[in-house]
Amino acid sequence: MIGTTVAHYRIVEKLGGGGMGVVYKAQDLKLDRPVALKFLPPELTRDPEARERFVHEAKAASALDHQNICVVHDIGETDDGPTATGSPAGGQSYIVMAFYDGETLRKKIERGPMKLDEAVNFAHQIAQGLAKAHEHGIVHRDMKPANVMVTSDGVAKIVDFGLAKLAGRTMLTKAGSTLGTVAYMSPEQARGEPADHRADIWSLGVMLYEMLTGKRPFEADYEQATIFKILNDPPETIAREDLPKALEKILAKAMAKDPSARYARAEEMVNDLHSVQQAFEKPVEILGEPVRRRVLIP
Repeated sequence: MIGTTVAHYRIVEKLGGGGMGVVYKAQDLKLDRPVALKFLPPELTRDPEARERFVHEAKAASALDHQNICVVHDIGETDDGPTATGSPAGGQSYIVMAFYDGETLRKKIERGPMKLDEAVNFAHQIAQGLAKAHEHGIVHRDMKPANVMVTSDGVAKIVDFGLAKLAGRTMLTKAGSTLGTVAYMSPEQARGEPADHRADIWSLGVMLYEMLTGKRPFEADYEQATIFKILNDPPETIAREDLPKALEKILAKAMAKDPSARYARAEEMVNDLHSVQQAFEKPVEILGEPVRRRVLIP
């Protein structure tokens, strides 16, 4: 695909790929700007109903205007010929998104546990993006660190809204590559039950736990064992002396196994995370002058 042109997008380099498709950096020849092209696996949009669902979800996602949500510019379909996933025929659907200079949250986590303020900052940004999407009736259903881009300026951008709904239960049946996705599934998703916006809140809680510890709260060597832990086991206590009790409460509420015990709205989690952020810096007086210093409250 490198060097080829799809519609008016010239493909420059491959950025990555996974179960939901392959992503390339491309140049928009009309507007002369870099973009990201995500080619979806043909099976996701092969039948007319799935194709209609894909278009509906893409339109809904493109209508979201928020700094913590990736901008969707366009959707399209390739002509007949070789495709990004190696299919012999064309007709492969793709999404055109804004290109961001940065890396995924997954790569940041792979370098180890984050500083407390950094982890809370990213969680707060992601929660704000989810609150905006949920306000418009859009549920992500596949929140995980690989679906969050962090720009070089430190802004978190959620990507791939609606694709989990498009894929449905196939995420549970593909061997090997889906373990990461399963690890962030809410108990109701793991049981195969309908999931609403509270499933996204659960996944964000799992992501925050991982940012703080460098490991997932429910982890095993194979999918069924991971699902068993999600359904039955509490997460291991976080061994950090700098962890405030307020943040422990946020994690417990976000990862409550009963959806009714979680945050009812992402906006509530936004507010609680903001309160923790404010506690990091508290004004004190030295010789009558206000000075800000970093403190942690229980």
